[in-house]
Amino acid sequence: MLHGHSERLAIAYGLLSTSDDTPIRITKNLRICEDCHAFCKLVSRLYQRELVVRDASRFHCFQDGFCSCADLW
Repeated sequence: MLHGHSERLAIAYGLLSTSDDTPIRITKNLRICEDCHAFCKLVSRLYQRELVVRDASRFHCFQDGFCSCADLW
């Protein structure tokens, strides 16, 4: 499930190694895929964490199951 999706691995590591009130920030040099975008929304809702993902074209700020790009990326 995690093969080939580095942001999923980074989120899993962030969840394990940071405190609950710390936002998880991820930077990648490629565009985020649709599956990982949906995964980030799910994680932000289930774990009540803020995720900030910087891809090749923009920032995605995930909070409470919603993304700042309004799914128009």
